[in-house]
Amino acid sequence: MKTRYYIQAILLSAIVMFGGCKKALEERPYTAFTTDYFKSPEGLQAAINSVYAGMRYDYGPIGAVLLANMGTDEWTFGDQGNSGQTLELGTYQIPPTNGSILTPWNRNYSNINLCNAILQFAPQVSMSDAARNVIMAEARYLRAHYYMLLVIQFGAVPLDLGSGDLVFTDVAYYGFNRLPFNDVLKKNYQAMINDLTFASQNLPVTRPSNAFKLSQSAALHLLSKIYLYRGYSDAKESTDFANAYKTAMELINNKSKYGTDLLQDYSQIHKQGNDYNREILYSVERLPLNNANNEVANPGSDFAEKVNLSNNLFNCNYQNAVTVGGVSLIDDRPLQYGRPLRQLAPTANVFNRVFADKGNDSRYDATFRTMWRVATLRTGAELETFKTRLAGVGFALGDTAIYLAPTDARAAQLKALGKRYKVLGPSEFWSNQNKTNQLYPNLKKYDDSVRNNFQDVSGRPYIVAKLSEVYLIAAEAAFQDGRATDAVPLINTLRERAAYRSWFTAGELATRRAAMTITVAQINLDFILDERTRELCGEGLRWADLAVRKKLVERVKAYNPDGAPNVKDFHNLRPIPQSQINSVVDPGGDSNRNKYQNPGYY
Repeated sequence: MKTRYYIQAILLSAIVMFGGCKKALEERPYTAFTTDYFKSPEGLQAAINSVYAGMRYDYGPIGAVLLANMGTDEWTFGDQGNSGQTLELGTYQIPPTNGSILTPWNRNYSNINLCNAILQFAPQVSMSDAARNVIMAEARYLRAHYYMLLVIQFGAVPLDLGSGDLVFTDVAYYGFNRLPFNDVLKKNYQAMINDLTFASQNLPVTRPSNAFKLSQSAALHLLSKIYLYRGYSDAKESTDFANAYKTAMELINNKSKYGTDLLQDYSQIHKQGNDYNREILYSVERLPLNNANNEVANPGSDFAEKVNLSNNLFNCNYQNAVTVGGVSLIDDRPLQYGRPLRQLAPTANVFNRVFADKGNDSRYDATFRTMWRVATLRTGAELETFKTRLAGVGFALGDTAIYLAPTDARAAQLKALGKRYKVLGPSEFWSNQNKTNQLYPNLKKYDDSVRNNFQDVSGRPYIVAKLSEVYLIAAEAAFQDGRATDAVPLINTLRERAAYRSWFTAGELATRRAAMTITVAQINLDFILDERTRELCGEGLRWADLAVRKKLVERVKAYNPDGAPNVKDFHNLRPIPQSQINSVVDPGGDSNRNKYQNPGYY
């Protein structure tokens, strides 16, 4: 069996981005190219476009979303996630055959190898030096990003795919160059840092206002993160946290130069229709109502490949959850509420402890849907009939149907007032320990109401990097570098922004901001991790947040009862897929392939 990163012929999805007043992506038919094609300007551009599109495998499909979120202090499995890969990840009973771990493993190496090809052949292509440098910078950013996604999940991974470190290969190779682990891990981190340093100096300074082409801001974000990650790793260097801070502050102190800034209102960052706002540094591009271009063949049934399923995976079972006088207030799947796939549900830790202050901190309300209003997909005569039936039981379209109260006391108060809509307090929210109601706070950052039908997937870009995370990286790096006082203003910038609500008077806003302000005495790693949840909940970062910092076991045992019984230290890494282990031919003839596997998985 050939290794997963062997490529005999590259299949490219040639995607062209057009500028102008409106962004567009157009896809050409898939074609198999020889390496000679990479030596032309159009071939080089097609190759880099394909590497951009390959990121769709890592951001949006079910395997990628589960791998990044499931089994943490933020997320457990919902009532339809109690089997297969979802259950395995959520309970830390993860075999090397788990489907989710195949997502980055099967896809990232081919794109890394394609980046290697771009960088090998670009110097031979007849084009301007400026255009060549941008393409090479894009390739180096994307190669580092693909490697980062592998390293945070699996630890040391091969730089040598058969022809040497970071060299393009087009011949079959059966080896597996990840030994010795620590030596390879050091090389992994240094390669990512080298690539991102080049990218931060050679990418365009700012990104286009209407497209997610890479820019120096995205490279600085990822470079600061890689320094931070290495500082926690076995490959750490004494200057890592200082370098993470310095790199992050370069972006923070020069926001106008790099064309970015924090938005005034946290709720606007993820708002549909505002996908290209200045706080977002990089997203994986997709187009609304264009599944063909988004490379989704069967949107009603595709959960893997390049599909963006994020708008459906976090949804609870609002459909038919409340009936009044024999009338179900929401008996279909209105586009604004998404498809209730119920794969991921928030832990009580999120809505009870981390977001305990739901009044002063607007981020809970901006992150979760806690109210569903009467709605329907019906049109024409069917709609009029439904409206008549609603009126017969005292309801109308737009009335509250379901409300998840912030506290049990508030829920009891509303019930005592005789509210006819469904009211639940936090103790009644669904969990695997309390399955009475299939309702829980519903992540809404990925809402997509512009879809072809109620079963459709999302055509929104998937946010990968935001300026707000750069503030958190800088704060954490300062803290770990022994300068906690420097972390305080960075965190307070985000917390004071989170106090903003558009209807507050100046006096009210000042009072809320004062309540959100912290002091140096409150700064520690656990507080920073909680702040990362408040700012970044559900954004595909949490499993790495915990595993890289060696906080996974502690936090899962404390805050995730589904994962707590089985999680162990070795779960800070995933298993190498069994198909990869089985394919290895040891160069020394050693039949013990388990030496290539991560400890705990054999």
